[in-house]
Amino acid sequence: MIYTGKSTVYNKHPSRFWCRDLEAFRKFRTKLHFFSTSVSVFHLPRMFSWFPLDDLYQQYIGKVKHAIFHAQKAGRRRVVVATEENVIASLDLRRGELFWRHVLGENDSVDQIDIALGKYVITLSSGSILRTWNLPDGQMVWESFLQVSASSMSLFFVPASIEVGTDQQIFVSAGGCLHAVSSIDGEVIWKREFTDSLEIQKLFQTPYGDITAIGFSSSSQIDIYQLSAKNGDILVHKSASFPGGFSREASFVSGDVFVTLDATRYILVLVNLNGGEIRFHQTHISDLAEGYSGTAAILPQKFTGMFALELDSLIMLMKVESGRDLEIIEKIPHPASISDSLFLANGQQAFAMVKHEETNNILKESINLDSQRGSVQKVFLNNYVKTDKSHGFRALVVMEDHSLLLVQQGEIVWSREDGLASIIASTTSELPVEKGVSVAKVEHSIFEWIKGHLLKVKGTLMLANAEDLAAIQRMRLKSFEKTKMTRDHNGFRKLLVVLTRAGKVLALHTGDGRIVWSLLLSPLHSSDSCQHLIPVDIYQWQVPHHHAMDENPSVLVISRCGLHSDAPGVISIVDSYSGKVFSSSKLSHSVLQVMPLPLTDSTEQRLHIIIDDNKKAHLYPRTPESINIFRPELPNTYWYSVEAVKGAIKGYSFRGNCIDTDEDDYCFDTRELWSIIFPSDSEKITGATTRKYNEVRFIIVHIQNMLFVATVSPRAAGNIGSATPEEAYLVVYLIDAVTGRIIHRVTHLGAQGPIHAVVSENWVVYHYFNLRAHKYEMSVVEVNDQSRQDNKSIWKLLLGKHNLTSPVSAFSQPEVTVKSQSYFFTHSVKTMAVTSTAKGITSKQLLIGTIGDQVLALDKRYLDPRRTPDPSPSEREEGIIPLTDSLPIIPQSYVTHSLQVEGLRGIATMPAKLESTSLVFAYGVDLFFTRVAPSRTYDSLTEDFSYALLLITIVVLVASIFVTWALSEKKELEEKWR
Repeated sequence: MIYTGKSTVYNKHPSRFWCRDLEAFRKFRTKLHFFSTSVSVFHLPRMFSWFPLDDLYQQYIGKVKHAIFHAQKAGRRRVVVATEENVIASLDLRRGELFWRHVLGENDSVDQIDIALGKYVITLSSGSILRTWNLPDGQMVWESFLQVSASSMSLFFVPASIEVGTDQQIFVSAGGCLHAVSSIDGEVIWKREFTDSLEIQKLFQTPYGDITAIGFSSSSQIDIYQLSAKNGDILVHKSASFPGGFSREASFVSGDVFVTLDATRYILVLVNLNGGEIRFHQTHISDLAEGYSGTAAILPQKFTGMFALELDSLIMLMKVESGRDLEIIEKIPHPASISDSLFLANGQQAFAMVKHEETNNILKESINLDSQRGSVQKVFLNNYVKTDKSHGFRALVVMEDHSLLLVQQGEIVWSREDGLASIIASTTSELPVEKGVSVAKVEHSIFEWIKGHLLKVKGTLMLANAEDLAAIQRMRLKSFEKTKMTRDHNGFRKLLVVLTRAGKVLALHTGDGRIVWSLLLSPLHSSDSCQHLIPVDIYQWQVPHHHAMDENPSVLVISRCGLHSDAPGVISIVDSYSGKVFSSSKLSHSVLQVMPLPLTDSTEQRLHIIIDDNKKAHLYPRTPESINIFRPELPNTYWYSVEAVKGAIKGYSFRGNCIDTDEDDYCFDTRELWSIIFPSDSEKITGATTRKYNEVRFIIVHIQNMLFVATVSPRAAGNIGSATPEEAYLVVYLIDAVTGRIIHRVTHLGAQGPIHAVVSENWVVYHYFNLRAHKYEMSVVEVNDQSRQDNKSIWKLLLGKHNLTSPVSAFSQPEVTVKSQSYFFTHSVKTMAVTSTAKGITSKQLLIGTIGDQVLALDKRYLDPRRTPDPSPSEREEGIIPLTDSLPIIPQSYVTHSLQVEGLRGIATMPAKLESTSLVFAYGVDLFFTRVAPSRTYDSLTEDFSYALLLITIVVLVASIFVTWALSEKKELEEKWR
């Protein structure tokens, strides 16, 4: 069993993991006990290794939900896991590295995994897809799609008697049917259909080779089927009804005894099948736990002769005696986690148990865990035989932050930060400014510089020995510019601050991808009655420019204290350099929408508006200065909401302070200005987006606050092919978010979603599927404001008579011109983004996340609505490309090159200080970071530029000038003497 209590925080690798503030860490001690049923204690050998991160491309697997060990005597020892991100992977049991990995589809969730014959991995996913993988290399052996009419609980059973080379059967229960599948080629040998309501809970093989299936066919009936393994014929069928009904969850303690709960979850029902009869034994849970008044649940752990019952405040391990008597083995307070049982020699079984307690009990084994990993969620146990013939144990532990640890003999053998596979939001932060260097350090640097050059000369002349080569390598790594913790001149080195689905904030260095610090939000609110902390988004809070030497930047993390949108919000202000929490509080209102304002206070904190579910606005930070800054801008601040379920879009403005809230100067009422209601019988909202709030725009003529909205016909709201071309259509709206005016509307007949769009400057690009042409399409719409057309004359500009300060009202009706074009596109799209630059001068690139989990950079010039089949010379000089019916896919345009960002979910772009360069961060199950230059690096030299050659060239030119000047003077003197 594994117990967790108090301890101090440790840091074995400070160079690779920077802890935020050791004084502020909550301290835990994780204590390990591995017990068998005979109460024997075993010890494990000590191992430790660090799992490093790659430079710019990192692979992860996500939160593990199934794991099975394969620790053979010879060869590589491994553990096969399945995760909540639909990943199947094989990990090295010694170092935690990936042997192989497969990322399944978004709706292809893995239900069960197993290893057969010691060399095949069998997986059941989506309730009906059975696959067999080769264990050493991960190659798929075969795949079988089971035809089921209904989706329900699914499981498979591999008989222990299966032999290599023989056509044995794998039995699969799915959708109210039992299938016998060939273990050689995956063909379905026979299929037995039951009622659709039957949920089979257990499959096992009798000593005579027949198959027994036990399940619930209704809320109050249990069915037992005994079938022939050869043809699926039903040999025996028995059923029994229970008056109180069942909760339809069960735990089998033996082949003929299982336990379940009644429909009210107040009564424990023991079902005994011994002797061919079905007998029920009832026990009130209140008799087992005094004062119990909540709901109970049976944990899905697999034991022999035991089961685990979860109550509101504790978990009870219970043993079944004589098929009907219950004995409480132990009561474990929450939070706790239990592994499946592991069978040992002489009929013994062992299991691992983890619990967190505030005691100082002296236990056999203990490990120190970083509190930023949270509590233990799951534990998987494995045993091995030590040199003294006794049993040793190792435990695979899944933490609250989705990280994965292998624990053995009180030590963490390896760890993986797989929470990074579930990033939901990201932002950036500048690194600290490099401060002055002391004289001693300069002298030391000069000495190191001379020593390094001498070593490089020796290496070039091939005179360096092994020690010299190692010293050269160490110096290169030490002086590597990409990994410094200070900002560079071009703004390439930054911190990527990301928020994961587990509610963890991590700072990644863009140079090599290492984790600088991490912070788990859940422990901050463990005492605030916040049972479910749901992360929402992350924003820049303070970005000091004038006080960069004195103030650290910080980020704002928004969460909800509940599963629903009306749950109270939680805000946390976190230091971007150290991960230290400046403040964290639970709000009195919900969080429906967050609006970063283009306003900052004297400390350079950005003002934010949080809209709650009652359409009330709350200003943050809650300081008198922020109120004084925001009040003059109150009449000019607007916001909108998209209610896709109701088919409505509404625009709002701000009024005075909230009427029904006394003494709250930071709460403001809002009033509805306009609304657009789409008829539910003809249009359904499928997408809405606007430009990034921090986008830098260089163009003068543009439409402010442009909102893109896409609707489809109700029949075409499903997947591609759910509607015929005659039934499907797509309608695109460009709306002024301030006035509600529809700037442009276009209808695409025979088009269907999914819709992906991006808005930038004065143009919109969106992607959809054309059912008539059976191809994907991309369209561009460009809007120009003609209200200042008279001021754009070149002569007025030269003579100084232009006037760009004429007043413009958002409520006026400016004259606009709209141009649009559509093109065929060969790829399906997952996500889209636009490159960001510091001043908005550099041309744009469209970054497209393809269905192949790659990022494609498409020049915006290909999506210019002014393209014609034969551009004029002036248009060609301007850079307009001749019109074609499809967009070109150039292999060199893939930003990710040959890499795949598996499970790609989002692309974030941020500007560098260098105008020509944009930073790109793509995240999914994998992470990828790179730099792109849409207009090439016109304002910088390449990294491989030879400065030595430039210096030699300059010296040669200067010397040539002097030599030529001397020869010229000599020749001129000779001419004069003549």
